[in-house]
Amino acid sequence: MASRQFIRSLATASSAAVKPPVQLYGLDGTYATALFSAAVRDSSVDKVYASVEKLSTAIKEDPKLGSILANPSLSFNSRKQVISTVNGALKLDPIVQNLLEVLSDNHRLELFPAVAKQFSVLNSAYNGVVEATVVSAKPLDSKTISRLHKAIAGSKFVGSGKTLKIANEVDPQILGGLIVEVGGNSVDLSVSAKVTKLNKVLTESV
Repeated sequence: MASRQFIRSLATASSAAVKPPVQLYGLDGTYATALFSAAVRDSSVDKVYASVEKLSTAIKEDPKLGSILANPSLSFNSRKQVISTVNGALKLDPIVQNLLEVLSDNHRLELFPAVAKQFSVLNSAYNGVVEATVVSAKPLDSKTISRLHKAIAGSKFVGSGKTLKIANEVDPQILGGLIVEVGGNSVDLSVSAKVTKLNKVLTESV
């Protein structure tokens, strides 16, 4: 069962008791790491992951639920009621319930989707799978993905004995090129990044 120590660890962003399989950054990464630490201590990583995925799916399928969680004007009692209703409907693992309570107490319920995504990275790494996300302006063909898989699998970010899993996300705003994210590492090779860098250089030179 989740303990009060877990609640404190989330609230204070402390998860030193368990070393995560990959280092994550940002507030969402901090919460995800604390969630992972609690799950490992409770020997329930698979159960916690299943609950996280269950809630993530519910949010994707019900935009109203997502907007409610992201509403910063909800009162303390309203947030508690929402969490209680969600827990009652989805039967979430106690550790995930505690995560929601901590996010609610810190007015950060809107962070859950990002925390869930980061937790997925930790869960995959824990099971020997390294997740990579390749963002492109248009969908990549299978040949290109195969070449990227070979290149990334042989990099220092994956390591021997690991299984690489690649997901291609499409974002027309990057204009062209790629953004490659492996674990907590990101390489921005997009056209939009180059344009931004060029604009910065031109602005500074004026």
